[in-house]
Amino acid sequence: MSKRFVFLAVAVFSIFLYLTSSSSVESKKPEVMVITVNGVINPIAAEYIGKSIKKASEMNAEALIIELDTPGGLDTSMRSIVKDIIGSSVPVIVYVSPSGARAASAGVFVTMAAHVAAMAPGTNIGAAHPVAVGEKMDKVIAEKVTNDTAAYIKSIAEMRGRNVKWAEDAVRKSVSATESEALKNNIIDLVAKDLTALFQEIDGRKVKISYGEKTLKIANAKLIRHEIGLRHKILNLISDPNVAYLLMLLGFYGLFFELTNPGAIFPGVIGGICLVLAFYSFQTLPVNYAGLLLIVIGLILFILEVKVTSYGMLTVGGIISLVLGSLMLFESSLPFLKVSLSVILPAAIVTALFFVLTFRLAYKAYKRKPVTGAEGLVGLEGIAKTEITPDRGMVIVHGEYWSAYSDEVIGKDDKVVVEDVKGLKIRVKKIKS
Repeated sequence: MSKRFVFLAVAVFSIFLYLTSSSSVESKKPEVMVITVNGVINPIAAEYIGKSIKKASEMNAEALIIELDTPGGLDTSMRSIVKDIIGSSVPVIVYVSPSGARAASAGVFVTMAAHVAAMAPGTNIGAAHPVAVGEKMDKVIAEKVTNDTAAYIKSIAEMRGRNVKWAEDAVRKSVSATESEALKNNIIDLVAKDLTALFQEIDGRKVKISYGEKTLKIANAKLIRHEIGLRHKILNLISDPNVAYLLMLLGFYGLFFELTNPGAIFPGVIGGICLVLAFYSFQTLPVNYAGLLLIVIGLILFILEVKVTSYGMLTVGGIISLVLGSLMLFESSLPFLKVSLSVILPAAIVTALFFVLTFRLAYKAYKRKPVTGAEGLVGLEGIAKTEITPDRGMVIVHGEYWSAYSDEVIGKDDKVVVEDVKGLKIRVKKIKS
């Protein structure tokens, strides 16, 4: 009996240990963080990637996957991302996806710096030649910048064991490659149609991270998506040149309304907020201050149109100045760092109409004769109720009795017109028949 009891106890304990160990294994299932970077490489993208790497490290993730689709971006932001990837204690996998995506310009550096570089079918990588942003470079400066950038990408390629020659050509000659060409020329590590295929391909692969070598075990890993926060979404939105441009114009509108209607408050508050957001955006964009000055001159010409008879010439000049200033506002050969013409032309026309019509109405109101108060009496006609002398008299004007005087003697019941108001007395003169 005792032997059976011991056997049963051992069996129950064994089952308990098995279930406990299974639960423990399940609870320790590896986790992989996935983020998506779709757009320009700018300070917001750099901050998002940097914080994601830090969070992946804190949660002890098996790896961080960056789904990348970018036309390029700022050199400073790109270098910040590369430094974060190289110093990461978590393997970073850059996956150029989905089909139709690209890793151009700054995206080439980010992809080459990854511990594992992968691309989806129908994607491309390349064209990393440095482009001046915000200022023009002479031949000597351009050569120095190109040499520096080429050396930088060569060092990254050498570190990751990738094609150094192609990396240099991507900078110096702006060469590009499809996903199949990139795989064939050792630019990337693999081609995968989706994340599932990517997991299977890199499972068991050894990578070198900041503290040594690590074997990836992600075949059955739990996928955790880390979406970009609301703050980053807003900052990313206002960093768009078209949005920054419209915010600037809205800011001018708001301040104009507040100055012409003191005490309205709301237009001034909204205008101030829009201008602050616009100037924040300008920090991440290649602003040409000559273009900004032309925009301001254009707005001044619209205002002058109201007070100066130019037969529309000032308005035409204002529109030309505004359009030219808008085209010059962001000085870059990269299309994603310039204001779209489809935004500039409607904005210029609306701005011209806004200022001309608004100022014209305001100016007419300013010139309009007062209709209330003492000033409103001047020019009104009335009837003399008594004889009016240079010293005294009484008239009825606008249904009201007023003490009056005149430079001439006016008889009772004669028609008079008000010439001036002094205190509670009015000066009148007789209306000639």
